[in-house]
Amino acid sequence: MTKAPFNTSGIIKRHPDGFGFLLPDDTKIEDVYIPKHSMTGVMTNDKVQVRVMVNPKDGRLYGDVMRIEKRASDKVFGVLHIKPNGKGTLEDKENLWGQNLEIQPQDLQGAKNNQLVQVEILSFPGHPKGFTGKVSSIIGEAGDPQTDTRRAIIMHSIPEGFSDKALKEAQGYPKEVTKEDIAKRKDLRDRKFITIDGVTAKDFDDAIYVESDTQGFHLWVAIADVSHYVKENSALDEDAYNKGNSSYFPHYVEPMLPEVLSNELCSLKPNVDRLTMVCEMRIAYDGELESYKFYEGVIHSHARVTYGEAQELVDGENLEKFAHVKDMILQASDLAKILMGKRYKEGSLNLEIPETEVIIDESGKPVDIIRSERVFAHQIIEELMLITNVATARFIEKHDYPGLFRTHERPDKEKIEILQSFLKSFGSDIKIGEKSLQKKLTRVLQKYHGHMEGDILSRLVLRSMKQASYTVENIGHFGLNFDHYAHFTSPIRRYPDLVIHRQIKSLIPTHHSYRKIEEDRLQSMATHLSATEQRSVKAERFLIGIKRARFIQSFLGDEFEGIITSVTKFGVFVSLRQYDVDGLIRVEDLGGDYFEYDEERLELIGKRSNFRFHLGQTLRILVANVNVELGQIDFVLAKDFELKGSNHDSAKNRTSRKHSKKRKKTKKNRRSSGKSRVSKSRRKNSSR
Repeated sequence: MTKAPFNTSGIIKRHPDGFGFLLPDDTKIEDVYIPKHSMTGVMTNDKVQVRVMVNPKDGRLYGDVMRIEKRASDKVFGVLHIKPNGKGTLEDKENLWGQNLEIQPQDLQGAKNNQLVQVEILSFPGHPKGFTGKVSSIIGEAGDPQTDTRRAIIMHSIPEGFSDKALKEAQGYPKEVTKEDIAKRKDLRDRKFITIDGVTAKDFDDAIYVESDTQGFHLWVAIADVSHYVKENSALDEDAYNKGNSSYFPHYVEPMLPEVLSNELCSLKPNVDRLTMVCEMRIAYDGELESYKFYEGVIHSHARVTYGEAQELVDGENLEKFAHVKDMILQASDLAKILMGKRYKEGSLNLEIPETEVIIDESGKPVDIIRSERVFAHQIIEELMLITNVATARFIEKHDYPGLFRTHERPDKEKIEILQSFLKSFGSDIKIGEKSLQKKLTRVLQKYHGHMEGDILSRLVLRSMKQASYTVENIGHFGLNFDHYAHFTSPIRRYPDLVIHRQIKSLIPTHHSYRKIEEDRLQSMATHLSATEQRSVKAERFLIGIKRARFIQSFLGDEFEGIITSVTKFGVFVSLRQYDVDGLIRVEDLGGDYFEYDEERLELIGKRSNFRFHLGQTLRILVANVNVELGQIDFVLAKDFELKGSNHDSAKNRTSRKHSKKRKKTKKNRRSSGKSRVSKSRRKNSSR
């Protein structure tokens, strides 16, 4: 690392308390603390240049912002508050901008008080005119759940829709595959390819066909040939690159490609010809990938199978409409089991944490929050796509070609030490040091699978992991324990896969010329596409948070049973058993004692009572406060909770008094409404 003082550039993050941190472009430089006095005029996610120095007291890096190189955005989003003088304000509640934004009456564009608006910035924070803007779009009423998705999209700067040029290009393609398109491609239409996807899926990226013989399995994975239609530097390509990927939300998708391509011409729908890129593999009965080759093909999907239908077939059910492909699905199942067994044996992590599924009605209101459970049929496709992506990375490296690899670094040593402390706290003697880390983590996860500790452990392992990203340097994938891995299987919804298709086509004989993408260009792509992926992930999490808050709002004052899933110095996070909802109990609401945080054991310990709040502990909680705008939920301990060995009467009474008025008001409103969403949700749960 360069010796301080020195100048460096990077992305800045504001802290709610006013100071900030620089995330340097040079990943070899640690994060740089920026004091509050140097944050004037700087907005979170701005690209800045910083003068970096070393604090002589603790040796840590700190810096002063020298200049702003690029603003994160020229628009902001928020709830409009109109003052008595007619001026408008967007409040900087999270301190992302450094000051509130002011809007002159003539720049309100008809927007009204308490509406969600998008505002074009006229002058940035720190400008002599102040932080000012002009309303560019009215999203809707702040409390309207229909606006939640658009709010998440706009707040996270996800591009919406497509340019007129891109739409014109997409509309210019034929509705079906032409004879000219098929010419010179390998014809696989007689093979019984199928797709296995979710019930609501429309963009079918991948189709599979499996055979077996005395030597092992013969696997064909056919992937939608998006690169045939989306040409480099076209308007379609530019829009797709800017989006980076499709963004998925409850009941809504912001697609990377127009639907005439994503849901029609490129989608591997049943009973129609489709152009594909094919990876053909030979896999031994022990799961070893023996050979692979790539080529352009044309397929004719023989069935569109849902995960539920595939699972029925695997479980031995006879579904007449799939009689012609049943044997092939069973062979795919056998192959997936072998691949999965080999992967786990070699140390691939099995973090089976169900995703949150929000059930919403037509008005956008959440009526239930559940965990989306997976069945084995999901893993059939997952395993076959994983081995295909391994073959892809090997193919690129075999030809000594620049690639866009999907990589995942090892977790930091400190995170592993925290995991070790947790294991020790509930009696495990398994040591998970640096050596053979994946295999040891896998052994631990298997040991506690199906137990309460296993769920908590999976969450902890996931939190300890670094984020996977796209890189030009192949450093391997820690979580999967793969030395070679690159995304190839989803070009309809991921731009990196489209890049890899183009690189492969530049290496194999095709009836079109594809040029090699050079390493410096791929490096720029890797940075951008890793960022767009995280942008979508954050937007989805933000929306899920809002929907959770909307849902649990109707339970204000009610009690639930939950499990502590995280312990911090400022409180404990509790996940409810009945719904996939979690919230924070602040340390000051833990009841009549002063609590110290034991970082090694991940516990909060009462100084007087010696009561310990720890991971996996079951608590009765009360829903105390909900902030729908920020997606935040606060719990408190149930009124009858007592700290063992302490006089908890004062804390119990304080908690009860603090929230009794809110409970009475909530229950009164619920009775007066005649029908309760609570009862509807409970009926739905019991029926399921």
